[in-house]
Amino acid sequence: MTSAEVFPAHWQADVVLRDGRPVCLRPVIEADEPDLQRFHEQLSEQSLHTRFFSASGELIQKEIKRMLTADQRKRVALVAWSGDDIAGVAIYDRVQRAEAEIAFTVADAHQGRGLGSVLLEHLSAIARENGIHRFTAEVLTENRRMLDTFTSAGLQLSEEIEEGVARIDFDIDPTHETRRIARRREHQAEALSVRRIVDPEAIAILCDTIAVDTIAWRTLSNVLDSGFTGRVVVITDPEELDTDSIPVPVHATLAHADAQFDLVISAQTPDSLEASLADCAAAGVRGIVLVTGGFVVAGDYSRQIDLVHAVRRLGMRLIGPSALGFVNTDPRHLINASLAEPTPGRGRVGVFAQTAAYGQAMLREVEHRGLGVSTFISVGNRADISANDLLQFWEDDDVTSLVLLHLETIGNPRKFLRITRRLAQRKPVVVVRAGRSNQAVPLGHAVRPTELPDDAITAMFRQAGVIQVDSLAEMFDLAGLLAFQPTIHGRRVAFVSDAQALGVQAVDLAREVGLDPVEQVHLTAEGADEQTHTSLIESVLADPSVDAVVVLHVPPVFGVNDELLQSVQQCAPHATKPLLAVMLGHQSGTLPGQVGAYGLPGHGSVPLFSDVRASLKALACVADYIDWRSAPRGTVPTYSDIEPQRGHLAVREPFESLTAEEPVAALNDVELKELLDSFGIDLWATRRVESEEQAVQAARELGYPVVLKTLDQDLVHRLDLGGLRLRLENEAALRTAHMSLISSLPPGASSDIALQHMAPPGVSCVLRTVEDPLFGPVVSFRIGGVIPELLADDGYRIPPFTDRDASALLRSPRAAQMFNAITGLGDRRWSTPFPQLRELLIRIARMADAMPEVQRVELNPVIVHANGVAVLGAAGWVSRPQVRTDLEARRLL
Repeated sequence: MTSAEVFPAHWQADVVLRDGRPVCLRPVIEADEPDLQRFHEQLSEQSLHTRFFSASGELIQKEIKRMLTADQRKRVALVAWSGDDIAGVAIYDRVQRAEAEIAFTVADAHQGRGLGSVLLEHLSAIARENGIHRFTAEVLTENRRMLDTFTSAGLQLSEEIEEGVARIDFDIDPTHETRRIARRREHQAEALSVRRIVDPEAIAILCDTIAVDTIAWRTLSNVLDSGFTGRVVVITDPEELDTDSIPVPVHATLAHADAQFDLVISAQTPDSLEASLADCAAAGVRGIVLVTGGFVVAGDYSRQIDLVHAVRRLGMRLIGPSALGFVNTDPRHLINASLAEPTPGRGRVGVFAQTAAYGQAMLREVEHRGLGVSTFISVGNRADISANDLLQFWEDDDVTSLVLLHLETIGNPRKFLRITRRLAQRKPVVVVRAGRSNQAVPLGHAVRPTELPDDAITAMFRQAGVIQVDSLAEMFDLAGLLAFQPTIHGRRVAFVSDAQALGVQAVDLAREVGLDPVEQVHLTAEGADEQTHTSLIESVLADPSVDAVVVLHVPPVFGVNDELLQSVQQCAPHATKPLLAVMLGHQSGTLPGQVGAYGLPGHGSVPLFSDVRASLKALACVADYIDWRSAPRGTVPTYSDIEPQRGHLAVREPFESLTAEEPVAALNDVELKELLDSFGIDLWATRRVESEEQAVQAARELGYPVVLKTLDQDLVHRLDLGGLRLRLENEAALRTAHMSLISSLPPGASSDIALQHMAPPGVSCVLRTVEDPLFGPVVSFRIGGVIPELLADDGYRIPPFTDRDASALLRSPRAAQMFNAITGLGDRRWSTPFPQLRELLIRIARMADAMPEVQRVELNPVIVHANGVAVLGAAGWVSRPQVRTDLEARRLL
């Protein structure tokens, strides 16, 4: 086996380094030999000395041969590309069953970019996939840069020093600390890569033609009309147009412009853009906005994939294809690098869209509602820069206080949820997610499928603090409330109305959406003037038993009567509670308030709704978000008896037996027991019996009462279908039950019978883990029984769990009320089992998180009784893990 063999596709990755520029990683292939030779020849004597402890040409040739003969299991070699040059290499060689020796080298020109830590992360991820969980390395003690790479990654090193050489070894399974450090580095790098695009100082517009009314002409006009003060040039064939009609310099190529450019806006055909990429890199370009398409034809994504790979390998990022572009309203970097016009006003809202049509619609709504934006971006096919990149950027942007996202696909949902969970602690994130019912993917968008139901995705959004709404109208209803109004600190809502019937309806609707309405509707006096209305609203706002006020207005049949709304505007600048207005028959919008610093829309603007339900739904969504934000995050418990490496060994044999024809293998009883034991999960003993006498003997050993059941997967949990016989108190009852079970079951089910000690009475539960192709490890929980299963009454969460995550998951199914309703087991009796059930959830979540090769595990049934928790049944399967879109190593997806 040689390195020329095909390697798993997910071993290839693009990663943004410390300077905001990406590099491309993949395993070494035979064609790399001349480039590896050149890479090593260009290393300085110091670099050769620290890597090989000498500058021996023989050692270099031996190293190159070793890389070229990697078998992708016992030995793996990685190479990092920056343009046409190798920036760094890394290699491991297995020395024991679960241990390997590593080494890596970074080119002198690329040192200090953080490439060493990236190579270490990816080599570790591949090693874990191949069953290796510990690395060793020999490093000269004078090589502080290499030693710092290990220590700064948060690794716990064991070190021995002898004659100036440090021999170190360390576990490579991810820990809380290694993940924290990697995520911080990822955040800083990706935020910087976006900032260097949206804050350009010099722009080149590349086009095949720039006649009036073309895309290129409109883009140029928008850049100039927005007030951009940096350098702008057009790159096209000057002989094809009258250059005097173009208000900026025109050059045939970027090389002819003889200058450095931060940003390129391309309105070219695919052929022209591909031919321009090398020139873009040579001109120092950091980002390309591609407003044209044509890279996906008849469902073939290969050309788009190749484009992204080429752009990243050259150290650039791409917005598009088919992008509307972006707008930055920062006065220091003001630019409209998009096809949208006019340039939106300055505001505190970050807006993200994918398709250009939705982006334009969102900008129109921003203008109508008087919101303004900090940054707007429409990424089209989302081939490279995605919502995740923008979230990283907006997290550090002091002006952005609210984020609005229209998502048609999510390429890396684990990363998205991780970032939003952190960001939403300070800034609300409101999302409209398309394709929820059928997971449809728009043309040009490439994304892996998920096997999870929409309820699971919605639950995980909620876990991350994302405010998910159903339409753009609802999104902007919320935006007005979040951008302009004080924070709500409760659910008690009061109504001021000039129509009693509307007030009564509002009270009913408030209860429906989860608010706590104040029963007394404050009616305005007929014919009252503006001052009287103002005094009434102020008095309701001042009531300490009120958390928010909604003013309801019905326009008169004849004439105009807007004194009530004018009073709302008078009260809003001084209100310390949310103040909303509803005007039936009017278009939703905003009652303008004060203008704040830097011309930003200020406090006191009032969201104006045309519908009572819409106003109350928005208020309830904000209350839910504030509850989430104010709740303690909890802690991730640690358990001394969890042994992940023991778990890996428990499933090694079925894992190594996997083939392309049989990609999934079931765990046998011994393997499953050992796996669960390694994570501190006690599975009750089950004895398989082939005869009545064996059943009697097993019952004597286990102790009465016992349960007799078939292990047939379709019947094992179905008491209603005769798959179980419960509470067998003695030998006579057992013999009768055995005869009955054998005679009533189909042949296959009757030949696979087991006996188990009877658990105390309680609530039956089902805990599952699944390794989803898109989301990675997901844990679900539901109450046992046919009805909860048919109703899909499951709760879902993504590990790792805090104790509060686990508690929330336990309460999320609607049938969880059974914990309190079961006869004789009231709230006081659950003080013991509930913490034990929560601990069980945390343990199985830890297993799912640490064991990507475990494709699925089901604990069923789990009996929660007055004195504890009993895991009575389990099943598990392993498969070769797909790449997880998060946790293992930083990557752009």
